Amino acid sequence: MSLTIALAGNPNSGKTTMFNKLTGANQRVGNWPGVTIDRKTGRIRGTDYELVDLPGIYSLSPYSPEEIVSRNFLVNDRPDAVINIVDATNLERNLFLTLQILDTGIPTVIALNMMDQIRKLGDEIDVDKLSRELGCKVVPVSALNAEGIKELVAAVGEVAESGKAPEPLYFDGDIEEAVSLAKEALKGKVPDSTLRFNAVKLIERDEATIKEHPEADEYVGRAVKALETKKDDDADSIIADARYNRITDIVGDVMKKAPRDERGTLSDRIDRIVTHRIWGIPIFIGVIAVVFLGIIGFAWGDFEIVGIGTYCTDWVNDVFFGEWIIPAVTEWCEADGTYSAVDALLCSGIVGGVGAVIGFLPQMLLMFLALCILEDIGYMARIAFVMDRVFRHFALSGKTLIPLLVGTGCGVPGVMASRTIESERDRRITAMTTTFIPCGAKLPVIAMITGAVFPGNGLIAVFCYVMGILLVLISGIILKKLRSLSGTPSPFMMELPPYHLPSAVNVIKGTLDRGWAFCKKAGTIILLSCIILWFLSSYTPGLEYIGDNATSADSILAAFGEAVCIIFAPLGWGDNWELTVGTITGLIAKENVVATFGTLFGIEAGESGEGLEGVLASMLTQSSGLAFLAFNLICAPCFAAIGAMHRELGKWKDTAMAVAYQCLLAYAVALIIYGFTSYIGGWNSLVIDGSVVEQAAPIGSTIAAVAVLAVLAYLLWAKDPFRQLSGKEAEE
Repeated sequence: MSLTIALAGNPNSGKTTMFNKLTGANQRVGNWPGVTIDRKTGRIRGTDYELVDLPGIYSLSPYSPEEIVSRNFLVNDRPDAVINIVDATNLERNLFLTLQILDTGIPTVIALNMMDQIRKLGDEIDVDKLSRELGCKVVPVSALNAEGIKELVAAVGEVAESGKAPEPLYFDGDIEEAVSLAKEALKGKVPDSTLRFNAVKLIERDEATIKEHPEADEYVGRAVKALETKKDDDADSIIADARYNRITDIVGDVMKKAPRDERGTLSDRIDRIVTHRIWGIPIFIGVIAVVFLGIIGFAWGDFEIVGIGTYCTDWVNDVFFGEWIIPAVTEWCEADGTYSAVDALLCSGIVGGVGAVIGFLPQMLLMFLALCILEDIGYMARIAFVMDRVFRHFALSGKTLIPLLVGTGCGVPGVMASRTIESERDRRITAMTTTFIPCGAKLPVIAMITGAVFPGNGLIAVFCYVMGILLVLISGIILKKLRSLSGTPSPFMMELPPYHLPSAVNVIKGTLDRGWAFCKKAGTIILLSCIILWFLSSYTPGLEYIGDNATSADSILAAFGEAVCIIFAPLGWGDNWELTVGTITGLIAKENVVATFGTLFGIEAGESGEGLEGVLASMLTQSSGLAFLAFNLICAPCFAAIGAMHRELGKWKDTAMAVAYQCLLAYAVALIIYGFTSYIGGWNSLVIDGSVVEQAAPIGSTIAAVAVLAVLAYLLWAKDPFRQLSGKEAEE
């Protein structure tokens, strides 16, 4: 029998791990209808049950897109059963959602997760008694260790096939009388199976229920007001208190806690260090620095450490492509007698462009691996907590950091993650600035420029991430001074899950999913871009084939690049139309910056295996290289991320203003970097044929940089015209 099972639970309850254990490789990812929230479904192994993974939520109140999706699926789509995963170490908080799920009238099984942690703590939970109290089957499990999985599948199959719904947990006295009155008002207007759920929501003053049933709300309005007067509280809080009172009684009956160490749990002791008000941020920067230095490497004078990611990337570029792929393709073309243009397209256009991007895949996979490990052990949540203190000084909520962390993988879900912020103004500012954080697509650009002008110096990658965070903070101050974005930051509330060893399955799957998404983009958007770029760089405006000299100034691409490169002259790379073209094509997809150079110069360009980096070292000084990197990291993101911004901002006018702001800020930062760093010893010199050639000081750029810096300083320190005054300030 084909059954549909919903998997519901709080964030950090182990829901993702459980979903992976139940379904294995039988998973599909799409979007819920009408929203861009991921919809994960899969077939439970050994059965024909379809498992639907609902977003992590704390309640079924429709206050966030995740809650709306989960609520609509349970109440309207009516799955055959629900697996409610509950964190046994946080029973009180998790059971709040459980009681609401029981109200839906759907057959339910409680997966009491993290029982291994309960045993470590020395606590005891009477599972049979908890099952009787809740009126549904409770199965002790450990998703991380795959304990109790078979028993859970058997239990959910049994209740789903029987179709027997659990009894709801009734309230006491006046509250239950009001619920009964609401059920009378809704009788015949909603299915009997959801009658109690809607009745309780009506008493809670749930906006969605009131809007759908205004007549019923009018009918029970007097009873609700009387209840609020008697309890001296609003209806929503009354229902919440009643639920928590019942939960407290249940937990007190079924759970015995062992004496606790006065020093706290291991997680508590670690948090005293990593979330310290002074040391928390330096530790965070140190962790990120270790990750990047280990992957990219470090160089200081004659001292150099080659990162494992750099070593792998060099092998892919020099050996895999340089010695195996390109010679094989060239030999095949010559043996087959193909036309020279086809030969050039395959070798320089497709293999050169796409290969230049794929060459950085090892570094990206290692970066994704490190971030997945940090997320799985629970450190990412601590970062958001630590940074909240900083963000509030810049008129932003600590929740802004969550989209930034998500955006390190890809800017699209990073922008979408901004919807978790309650304040609309904070949400809009976050959607506009999330892409300042380098995403996976920008890592090849960072690695390429670092290798070209800062060989082996992984600190440049650290600088890129720190710069992204600083620009988000600066933007918070500047943008909050606009009337449409003014306001105070929303309050910050986040659960800090206990530390635990990362799940190998979760980490590997998360890493491979992100890597595969990158490869798919390389095989579609970047491939098409490389073909177009090769054509534009290999033919004249009169459509005459130039030949192998793809960088000829006679090409269509050169004519376009030379026409617009003057725009970037103050930033230090206006003399090279190839750099201008790379910047512009990066607007389609940031990987295109590398792919463009791979097509224009060929992956084998340069001497002694230097490849693209050797060519770029003769075109960019350290000052102009850092400015080039900053501009491409900060300016408008790829088309897909711009589309995500539009979905969050709502209007194309607002989206256009956001893109314009990003580009102007990118130009200003790049100008400041080039204008001031050119005076650092050795930073304004090129490496041409092994010789160091010093460049003239950019006086004009420096003067312009001073002016731009003055404007930014004014915007930062100018009085906020829309700041809400405190009572004392208003009186003065």
